[in-house]
Amino acid sequence: MHIPVPEHPTGRLSDAWRLCVGTGRFELALRRDYQDSLALVQREIGFRHIRGHGLLSDGVGVHRPYEHDGSRRIEHSFTYVDQVIDAYLDLGIRPFLELGFMPAELASGAQTVFWWRGNVTPPRSESEWADLVRATVAHLVDRYGLTEVRRWPIEVWNEPNLEQFWQGADEKAYHRLYEVTAHAVKEVDADLQVGGPALSPGADDWLPRFADFVAARDVPVDFVSKHAYTSGPAQHVPFGVHQTLKPAATLLEQFGTPRELLRDTALAELPVHITEFNSSYRPDNPIHDTALHAAYLAPVLAAGGELVDSFSYWTFSDMFEEVGIPTSLFHGGFGLLTHRQIKKPTYHLYAFFARLGDEVLARGTDHLVTRDAAGRIAVLAWAPVDVTGAAPVDRHRVALSIPVGPPGAASAFLLRSTVNEELGNAWTAWSELGRPRSPRPAQLDALREAAEPARTHRSLPIVAGRVALDLTLARHEVTLAEITAVVDETPPWWDETRLLGQPPAEGGTARHGQTARREQE
Repeated sequence: MHIPVPEHPTGRLSDAWRLCVGTGRFELALRRDYQDSLALVQREIGFRHIRGHGLLSDGVGVHRPYEHDGSRRIEHSFTYVDQVIDAYLDLGIRPFLELGFMPAELASGAQTVFWWRGNVTPPRSESEWADLVRATVAHLVDRYGLTEVRRWPIEVWNEPNLEQFWQGADEKAYHRLYEVTAHAVKEVDADLQVGGPALSPGADDWLPRFADFVAARDVPVDFVSKHAYTSGPAQHVPFGVHQTLKPAATLLEQFGTPRELLRDTALAELPVHITEFNSSYRPDNPIHDTALHAAYLAPVLAAGGELVDSFSYWTFSDMFEEVGIPTSLFHGGFGLLTHRQIKKPTYHLYAFFARLGDEVLARGTDHLVTRDAAGRIAVLAWAPVDVTGAAPVDRHRVALSIPVGPPGAASAFLLRSTVNEELGNAWTAWSELGRPRSPRPAQLDALREAAEPARTHRSLPIVAGRVALDLTLARHEVTLAEITAVVDETPPWWDETRLLGQPPAEGGTARHGQTARREQE
């Protein structure tokens, strides 16, 4: 039985899934491979903002103390900042600024996080920190214009509820940092967007207290931010980890908590941004490289925009060095792309979403049906994922009856793009190649070809204004079916049976390709 899809839209597809994407630390954007990867992502997906750590860390070199005439002075240098943001804007993506981490010469302590040693202690001088924030934001306004920078959300710090990211996970100290920082931003321009507290999962109790603090102190807040992950404790192996996963619906539950908890506070009506989300919070978990991961996240992309204003995939590329330089091409990195621009199955999930229409005709637990302004139907369907370790479903059927216009059309063209455990899966191909850590050029070419989705096409009859779409999905498959009504422009003399010069059929009746094939069948 085919499930009937309504003719009229039930709503519009939110673009919250593409409003932002994550990245490795700020200065990585100076590298050619990084910019090549981001250019590819922007051509085929097209994110609107990009967010990462380390804007104010020592690797970017903004905060530059020096001695002159016996006194300590501060130079604010934006050499790297300008190059990175220029590259972003040239590639059609805007920053989602994260203010952190602490410059070593301004830090009150020596605690750092990550292989690249971002300092996570409060400033030893609040006034010097405020000067740094003001100078940075004012420079951006001066260089890129106030109208442009007002479109860039500015987030204060990252996951202060975790001791790894904020010394002692000191909530009161974070509130004070937020207060000083938010006022410094607003002193540059009152309409700049500033927000936080960028919490990791499991710290939702911080949200109402944050709301109470900013309300009591009249501290500006333009948006609320938090993060969402579903993996359990890390089970370490050399250069990697394995973790249990909760069902993907848990991500959607995490997306929904800020509005629930802030419903009766002064922050109730503010935008909510999930500024990081993924399955695992580790950049060395092989789950990120698999087809299972794409199918796992498909329902999250389909429904997340109903709950939040944005949810930012962490991250667009495997150029990411929080636990050190990767030891292998595939290493479980967060990225949609590996190094050298090898597309992972989850990359294709996002590329498929970029091809969906604006009008939502139907939603299901395993599919999303859309239509664009030209009448093209795009159906995204995904196989179920069981995270308990039970045997996965090898064949999953999605059968739909879909309205296709315009009136009078007799047939439709179906183009199907598929990713699963075997197709469009560079991880599988890399495994079959023996998991080379540094693939040679010919191997890279083979991996790029193997990474492309499998594409098939056929003609579908339109009966009473509808087509019957019957999709059988393999294990952990994500498929995009695009359906367009056909306007037949075949000339009347065309006869496919004469391709090799045979005489016309008896009676001289020309036959089109489809007619001939149907008669042969």
